[in-house]
Amino acid sequence: MKKSLIGVVHGRFQVLHNDHMNYILAGRERCRHLVVGITNPDPTLTIDDPVDPARGSSRHNPLTYYERLCMVRLALGEIGMDFLDFTIVPFPVNFPHLYRYYVPLDATFYLTIYDRWGEKKLEMFCSQGLSTEVLWRRGIDEKGITGTEVRHRIARGDPWEHLVPKAVWRYIEETGLAQRIRKTSGEDV
Repeated sequence: MKKSLIGVVHGRFQVLHNDHMNYILAGRERCRHLVVGITNPDPTLTIDDPVDPARGSSRHNPLTYYERLCMVRLALGEIGMDFLDFTIVPFPVNFPHLYRYYVPLDATFYLTIYDRWGEKKLEMFCSQGLSTEVLWRRGIDEKGITGTEVRHRIARGDPWEHLVPKAVWRYIEETGLAQRIRKTSGEDV
């Protein structure tokens, strides 16, 4: 497999979990430098989308950009990835006209597709003339761990440590984020 010079992966990472790591690492294997884009970085760069309306709600985005950046950085450092081999940036996925301000447009954009939202992102990337590679396309029933599941488990006090990298678990516990997730969870986290 010929490696791209720069690759881009992206996600909300509300909470960064082991399946997110599988996706990030699959992208990393295909490029020399990986850009990790954190979507919904702040409320001004987050909008509701009819394809997945919950994606933009504050309840589904309890963690700040900085908190998610810390989780990604800690998790990648924990597995020994050199900090010079990746960059973490905000990525306003719903605003294609802004991509050029956040990520290199000559990169390869790596995606995983499970549902209509994944298809829509592929369409948005292609509409901007970006080079894309679908790492895998699976049914929603094959998605595995979700951030919603992790947040639900945290809110209910159920075991969740096994679903996230150890560095993420420590960070969430040490910073009090677990308590915030519990407080702000409402009925549907």
